[in-house]
Amino acid sequence: MANFDSNHVKNVVLLGHTGSGKTTLAESMLFEAGIINRRGTIEDQNTIGDYSDIEHEKGKTLFSKLMNSKWRGFKINILDTPGYDDLSGEIISAMRVADCGLMVLNSRMGVEVGTDIIWQYTNEYKLPVIIAVNQLDNEKSDFDRTVAEAKEHFGNQIVLVQYPVNQGAAFDSVIDVLNMVMYRYSNQGGKPEKLPIPDSEKEKANRLHKELIETIAGNDENLMEHYFEKGELDEDEMKLGLHQSLINHELFPVFCVSAKLNMGAGRLMGFIDNVCPSAFEMPKQVTVDGKEINCSEKEKTALFVYKTITEPHIGDLSFFKVLSGKIKNGDELTNENTGQVEKISQLFEMEGNKRIPVDELVAGDIGATLKLKNTHTNNTLHERGFPVEIKPIQFPNPTFTIAVEGTKKGEEEKLSSALHQLVEEDPSIKVEVSAELHQTLIHCQGELHLAVVKWKLENSHKLSVRFQKPKVAYRETIQSDADTVYRHKKQSGGAGQFGEIAMKIEPWYEGIPEPTGFSIRGKEEIDLPWGGKLVYYNCIVGGAIDTRFHPSILKGIMEKMHEGPLTGSHVQDVRVIVYDGKMHAVDSNDLSFKIAGMMAFKENFINASPKLLEPIYKVMITAPEEITGSIMSAIQSHRSMVEGLDAEGHFTQIKALIPIAEMHEFTSDLRSLSQGRAKITMAFDHYESVPYEIQERLIQSFKSELQEI
Repeated sequence: MANFDSNHVKNVVLLGHTGSGKTTLAESMLFEAGIINRRGTIEDQNTIGDYSDIEHEKGKTLFSKLMNSKWRGFKINILDTPGYDDLSGEIISAMRVADCGLMVLNSRMGVEVGTDIIWQYTNEYKLPVIIAVNQLDNEKSDFDRTVAEAKEHFGNQIVLVQYPVNQGAAFDSVIDVLNMVMYRYSNQGGKPEKLPIPDSEKEKANRLHKELIETIAGNDENLMEHYFEKGELDEDEMKLGLHQSLINHELFPVFCVSAKLNMGAGRLMGFIDNVCPSAFEMPKQVTVDGKEINCSEKEKTALFVYKTITEPHIGDLSFFKVLSGKIKNGDELTNENTGQVEKISQLFEMEGNKRIPVDELVAGDIGATLKLKNTHTNNTLHERGFPVEIKPIQFPNPTFTIAVEGTKKGEEEKLSSALHQLVEEDPSIKVEVSAELHQTLIHCQGELHLAVVKWKLENSHKLSVRFQKPKVAYRETIQSDADTVYRHKKQSGGAGQFGEIAMKIEPWYEGIPEPTGFSIRGKEEIDLPWGGKLVYYNCIVGGAIDTRFHPSILKGIMEKMHEGPLTGSHVQDVRVIVYDGKMHAVDSNDLSFKIAGMMAFKENFINASPKLLEPIYKVMITAPEEITGSIMSAIQSHRSMVEGLDAEGHFTQIKALIPIAEMHEFTSDLRSLSQGRAKITMAFDHYESVPYEIQERLIQSFKSELQEI
């Protein structure tokens, strides 16, 4: 098996909207490299990339895959990715270890929403990008429109290296304005015939060749001087300029392909190995403490785990990039995140789900290993004496929440284990067991993401589950004062129970003055775990209630605040003054005063103009300008308030405040009216009063639930 040094390893990630042809292009690239002898198809469910049952069932890529190929002395690792923002965790993790992106555009559809969203990620990572305009054999192909949209969306750094001669059903020829030749393909695709540029295309080819030269020279002073001196750049100079411009994220060259007919894949492979940067040429990886890591096999060994999957009957398969040094079978590395030592017993190159054993991998390469006991995604492993921790992948915050429960008794532990495994495989999923809501919540990226979760639970883990709309973490508080005297008395033979409390409650707010008309003997300020405050005053004079009973009174109040009188939600921002009471020499005890405190607080609360508060989230929606009006209408129909609009290129950013109670329906409405073309982020902002009619409905619903119990 050929060994490759760091200079001869290239890592390219395939990006683009779903249906653009990434997986089919990967098949053609592997076929051209001789890795496979027959190209699979999505329809036949036999591609190297889409091998899972759920991908066969849904006919689309849902997980990132690692494949490798060999091309003219170079090893090219190919990472195929999904095309939906719902699955952005898979896309981002693959981009994190790639050194070049291959953005695939559907020439029939132009620049689609998935492409726009992914392009934002390439800008964040400053990832070198080459563009492949695919499906030029489609009768509705429109290369010029697609390129024009790319320039409109991504900027004028888009530069043509190729253009089609005869797109559509008869597509078979491409003009390459870098090499200044015409490539003509046979019906079987593959290696093209090199021909002179026809006279009918010379003027256009020469014009585009000159534009390419000027664009390349414009990013490099030395090349600009050569261009001024000679009036031309030779092919090597142009490739050098493109190489550096790619590294700097300054130019994005455009190529022509028909992945289905295997036309253009070989030229892409040649450009990747000839011009695209290797890992050692890219900006250095940075550790969490700001140090740079040299991507060299001569350095000490460090690797970064970017993905974990669990294979039935085998265990965890960890995917990693070697950041520096070499990794060999039998090496022992320390996990900087856990402190545990892991032995690397098996190393693999990957071809989809096929593991190919190797003896070593060098800096810049990507591979996999099995059965690391204490290592997870985002962990850094290193050899002893070289403690480094790479900056972790920042996965997007969830935008969609659902409650899940098993439908069969006795499977609670199995469900918990399955959810833990889902998070291990996909850190963009968050699982929360909410004691407040009495629900297990799955936080994910959208409805498609949820569909993947549901499929895995039912098919991979053989669980029967039910999904429900999540409850809302309301808060209860008061708007006025209330005063009561409550007596708890119980006699059942022998010692009984007795406790009487005179209690006043008031709304609490920051800066409130101390209560007047009371002799304050003690004060406790309690920052509540769920937010807000309880301020408790002991204003007992003359020993009407013994001091030792105050903790019990406070405990009773806290219990009722934990499950408020209106809807069973947490209570916040209340001031309690206990100013009088009575006790019995025999029958008074801690339990008596706990119950008296709880009931006095409840009675007061109901009489103090109680109100229900709901969580309000700050939401930012990024969407194409043409659907902004529809989104604004949808926002306003969900009890929400638009805070502002900002232009972001050809997108509009809408900032709004939306009650979390409305978010479940709103996200579904947004996806429907935008056809997935809108991106949403959200974060908790504040609590706000619930409208009266909704409050009454929630109170009645809570009373009905109590009656059923």
